[in-house]
Amino acid sequence: MRQLLLNTRRLVVKIGSRTIANDATFPARLAKQIAELADQKCGSVVVTSGAIALGWSRLGYKAKPKEVALLQASAAAGQSVLMRRYDEAFGGLGLTPAQVLLSYADLADRERLNNAREALGALLEAGAVPIINENDTVATEEIRFGDNDQLAAMVVPLVSADLLVLLTDVEGVLDADGQRISVMSADAHMVQLEAKGDRMGSGGMGSKVDAARKASRSGAAVVIAPAGRPNVLNEIVAGVDIGTLFPHLGPPLKARKHWIAFTLRPKGTLLLDAGAVRAMREGKSSLLPIGVSGVSGEFNAGDAVRLCSLDGIEVARGLTRLGTVDVARAAGKKGPELEASFGAAAAELVVVHKDDLVVSG
Repeated sequence: MRQLLLNTRRLVVKIGSRTIANDATFPARLAKQIAELADQKCGSVVVTSGAIALGWSRLGYKAKPKEVALLQASAAAGQSVLMRRYDEAFGGLGLTPAQVLLSYADLADRERLNNAREALGALLEAGAVPIINENDTVATEEIRFGDNDQLAAMVVPLVSADLLVLLTDVEGVLDADGQRISVMSADAHMVQLEAKGDRMGSGGMGSKVDAARKASRSGAAVVIAPAGRPNVLNEIVAGVDIGTLFPHLGPPLKARKHWIAFTLRPKGTLLLDAGAVRAMREGKSSLLPIGVSGVSGEFNAGDAVRLCSLDGIEVARGLTRLGTVDVARAAGKKGPELEASFGAAAAELVVVHKDDLVVSG
């Protein structure tokens, strides 16, 4: 499986706050590796944390603040420092770093997402290195990605990456005995050993594993690896057994379906009867009103919803074609009953069309 990484032509690498804040030499080491990969015709995208970690001391705070406004202020003060470090490191090797700040709203909206895809494509085509960070100055809890591990997983299908590397301060995913797991199978049981007392970053090993699972559904391989290893990227792409490898899972989801499954946040839940659950798992049928047994949440047509069995197990996600009230009115009905509520439109009534449906992995 490691030998497949030799064919990497587009890499996304994510760096955490602790690496940036604690190792001032890291950007130079990263730039050297990315320059060497560029010579091998491999383009790279960097997803970086660190603005808040670099900014709070500049504003005179003694520790990472908890208040949203102070975190936003820290991000604003630190982002310029972060980019200056990357600009100096990459510029010294003749590479052009390009700052890209994204918010969840940019990727949740399909038109804005496509604009981001085109901009990133243009930067890569020009030989630049996009340096992506969440726009923490305007982000609040309700509109955050969660952490930059999740953002990196969303960037993978945007740039058609075939490899995602999530750098961390441990050697990879560890088993119950503290031993590194070389390759994580799709059904492997993972016992994570978290660093204690870390107040610098926001994404622990659980978030990295979750992000790896998501990115692997887009057709990319993922490696969780130690940031402190001097030539970690070059060695990974050369097939060296470093970190924990997550091979890509099954046929890759198309970008739109990856967006439905892993970028959009569900606004509600539809409970399905046993027949509908079987049909959804096959992934070849649309969800009709007759298969809906219950509904929760507040959503409108076009919103993402979870499709669950009656015992609460998620079967799929999709875009609903009806709002909460109409789904509730139509649930469990067919034929004359449905016509009584919706008239002539009942004949073509679909709750979630199969083209807007992604079966849970």
